[in-house]
Amino acid sequence: MRQTFDKVGRSDDFKFEILTSSKSCSDFICTIPEYNDYLKNDAWRSQNDHIALTWLLVEQSTGKIASYMSLIMDAIKITVAEKELHNLNYPFRTIPAMKIAKLAVDRSFSEKYKGIGSFMIANAELLALSCNTEYCAARFLTVDACYSATPNSLGVLPQAKLHRLM
Repeated sequence: MRQTFDKVGRSDDFKFEILTSSKSCSDFICTIPEYNDYLKNDAWRSQNDHIALTWLLVEQSTGKIASYMSLIMDAIKITVAEKELHNLNYPFRTIPAMKIAKLAVDRSFSEKYKGIGSFMIANAELLALSCNTEYCAARFLTVDACYSATPNSLGVLPQAKLHRLM
């Protein structure tokens, strides 16, 4: 039976940290080869080029990466009806957002724990809310999602989730 990894996490067992050049990512294996490749070959460069900031969930006892997510700033176009729904009486065509551009869980940790992905999303929301009070505005949290449950998957579904922060 898998252990639950709730929104509070397992703070004695794991730490949440930003990717550094010294962090080895070679052992990370999720079910999406593109996401393995991104973490191992592109995440650090994207971070240095100010394209995406990658956050890691690391098991304290082993130093192994259980999950990662790369965050970017975003702007979304919304319709007049969506503006009304979200009480946005502004003349802007786009609204600021933070986007989870990549989110993956290592296969061995997804077999052992249930809820790591939800924990990562909850942390992205906390980072976005912190950003709102400290640095810059983001009204929504968006997620690029990849559906790959079967070999005949639909592929990438852009901005499949839109979450209102305020």
